Parts: sequence; C-alpha cells; structure tokens
Amino acid sequence: MNGLTALAAAAFGSTVYLVTLSTVKWLNASAPRVKVAGLVVTGMILCGLIGVVASASQSVAIGFVVGAGLTPPVHRWILRRRLSVRGGGSLSPR
Repeated sequence: MNGLTALAAAAFGSTVYLVTLSTVKWLNASAPRVKVAGLVVTGMILCGLIGVVASASQSVAIGFVVGAGLTPPVHRWILRRRLSVRGGGSLSPR
C-alpha cells in the first residue's frame, strides 16, 4: 500500500465530505422542489465517486474512507473550539 496515495485519498475524502455538507446546507435553504432535485443529484454524484474509489487500488479506498470518516468529528471539534474562543454564541461564522 502506498502511503502517499492513501494520504492524498484521505484529503480527497475529507474534501468530498465538506463539499457535500456545504451543498446540503445550501439546499436546505432552497425551495422544496429545488431541494429534492439537488439532493437527488448530490446522491448520484456521491454514488459515482464511491464507485470510482471502490474500483481504484486498495490504498485509495482505505485513504478515502479514513479521510471521510475522520473529517466529521474534526470539523465539529473545530467549530466548538471556534465557539469557545469567541466566548459563546452561535456556531455560524461572523
């Protein structure tokens, strides 16, 4: 297993998670028809990406899963830390 390939795939998995999270947050503010269509398209794109990653080498698949799995807790930790540094308030950036 190539460590550099796994690290690059982990970064890609993390990026995919953050882009998907931002897309879903943006779609939640949209009209219901747009939201449903956007969520369907987002799901299809994610399925396609997962299929491509699954057909790649083992190090790519492991790195992608590790990156996508570690990003949510780290992202929540960063948001909580930002909140505590500011002294409370909402989680949205000012």
